[in-house]
Amino acid sequence: MAGKGMRAVLQRSYGSADTLQLRTVDRPAVGANEVLVEVHAAGVDRGTWHLMTGMPYLVRFAGFGLTKPKQAIPGLDVAGRVAAVGTGVTRFAPGDEVFGIATGAFAEYAVASEHKLAHKPSIATFEQAGVLAVSGITALQALTDVGKLRAGQSVLIIGASGGVGTYAVQLAKALGAEVTGVAGTAKLDLVRSIGADHIVDYTREDYLDGDRRYDLIVDIGGRNALRRLRRALTPTGTLVIVGGEGGGRVAGGVGRQLRAVLRSPTVKQRLTTFISKEHHAVMERLAEFVKSGDVVPAVGQRFSLEDTAAAMAALQAGATSGKTVIVVRGSGTRADA
Repeated sequence: MAGKGMRAVLQRSYGSADTLQLRTVDRPAVGANEVLVEVHAAGVDRGTWHLMTGMPYLVRFAGFGLTKPKQAIPGLDVAGRVAAVGTGVTRFAPGDEVFGIATGAFAEYAVASEHKLAHKPSIATFEQAGVLAVSGITALQALTDVGKLRAGQSVLIIGASGGVGTYAVQLAKALGAEVTGVAGTAKLDLVRSIGADHIVDYTREDYLDGDRRYDLIVDIGGRNALRRLRRALTPTGTLVIVGGEGGGRVAGGVGRQLRAVLRSPTVKQRLTTFISKEHHAVMERLAEFVKSGDVVPAVGQRFSLEDTAAAMAALQAGATSGKTVIVVRGSGTRADA
């Protein structure tokens, strides 16, 4: 299919959402172990925002392009139908409905490694599946693989109304935890609706004063000092820092993550962070929670491919809750409806 035209969002330089432009380009070629996905929906996430802005500068040094984005078409989260497969692909065939992480998802067609795709749960719409992988697997790994969550434990989720947070609340409940979700005033109803046992408005309450302590704290993109987070942990509790928001222009919030890891061996509490593993095995675990109904992607605002820049601007302004989706094809209804 390479050589045929498609609409795609292009970014020629680092910057704000104004750098994004809709253009017609050739469809990408498929490598031996790759899948060409006919994109129905694509998710907007904080990682894509960092790749768009090139901030912190650590993003550029990590191999994504020093002076301009190495990948001209942004977008990671994807859901759609398989249009073609490479010669080495064994898990998918044309026509299969899939979700996962692609290269250049803000387009009508995107290429993904076979190992970064999973079969879409039939219960989920393409819009829901399109915002599932990036934030969902991050939340799942934060709670289980890193946080070692056990049934009956108390969990504090800071940033519970965001992309990762809405998954973390639902997953923690499904795993048998008592969940406290932290969000701003306007987003408390969302956190309540997805099952949090307790809701905290961070604009009105000091939820880290130590009056209540938690077995596990998942701090998503927060800017809280380690000493305050430790004060709200049980003596042997675990802190998992997700994301690198805040901090300076060079390293962003990574400095706080490094301080946590260095501090952890000297205290009884476990202070840690991680890089999400992008593999179909984790996506398939996540899909089981969707199939059971324990997790329903909290789709917030919907934008067309033409309005991708507006979607990214809304994310940058903090004007979103749940997961924002770019609807590329269809209405988002179930394929079997």
